[in-house]
Amino acid sequence: MESRMSRKGPVRFGRGLWETSENSSTLSGLAAIRPLRCHVERRAWRLVSILTPHCESGDTSERRERTELGYRRFRCRTCLREFNERTGTRFNHLQYPTDVVCRVVLWRVRYKLSLRDLAEMFVERGFVFTHETVRNWEATFAPLLTQHLRKHRYGHGSRRWHVDETLIRVNGKWAYLYRALYHEGSLLDVRLSETCDLAAARAFFRSARMITKRSPLRVTSDCHGSYPGALRLEFGPTITHRTTRYANNLLEQRHRAVKQRTRPMLGFKQFDSAARFCQAHDEVRHFLRFQPIGHRPAPLAWQRRIQHHKFTLLREMMLAA
Repeated sequence: MESRMSRKGPVRFGRGLWETSENSSTLSGLAAIRPLRCHVERRAWRLVSILTPHCESGDTSERRERTELGYRRFRCRTCLREFNERTGTRFNHLQYPTDVVCRVVLWRVRYKLSLRDLAEMFVERGFVFTHETVRNWEATFAPLLTQHLRKHRYGHGSRRWHVDETLIRVNGKWAYLYRALYHEGSLLDVRLSETCDLAAARAFFRSARMITKRSPLRVTSDCHGSYPGALRLEFGPTITHRTTRYANNLLEQRHRAVKQRTRPMLGFKQFDSAARFCQAHDEVRHFLRFQPIGHRPAPLAWQRRIQHHKFTLLREMMLAA
């Protein structure tokens, strides 16, 4: 039987299809990203055109046997090559199910768990791997998730920024974690630097401007000496710089999350791994942040449904990255 095209076009495994709301300013809402799924019955999969990752042909057929992990196998009639659902993705050569890998990476970034804690937790679920495997999965998939979350924040946000820095120990030395928020509390940018000087402040402001695509009108920070010069050099002399006492309390409270998260890890040994983890932690934490609408508290059942939906979206983002 010849394969026919579905209504929404060819289905490409390993690359998610996303629909982004034009009016959404951040990813915190449920309508910001909606995965487009092709709900078909199991017997109807032979009628859906599957793009071959090798030659991009849609003339494929599904085989009866499956892989050891239970993924469907296909054969291209054009190039006569076989592939499965994970071919062409970073999950293809892994010996564990995709859902398990995504869950390990998300738990590693989100919760206060060490590498050995995650390995022990999944032994009870029947999956045996070492703590070094968790480290490799984090190094491979956490940057993809960070890049995907940052990409959907481009061009959004206000022009009033709050900027601050905190200290994080990396291999026995202090490193400086710069963080910027919008005035309503949404995340703007995070950057780890080995120094805290004029060059580091300018690099952080350039990175933040690449996300918003525009310059701020007002920046609130502490009285660090590198900020006034960096602001004038990057945004011009017309920008308003506030150093009012207690004006940055909201941002300073955000530093506690990453410090509490790094305490069970006993610090970092390499600067690159520390920068990668801090960016992924802040991006995921901001995405899972619940923003109430109005002054009335939301019911707990509704909050749990939203939290579950957001975790599902994070797993879908990792699959699509």
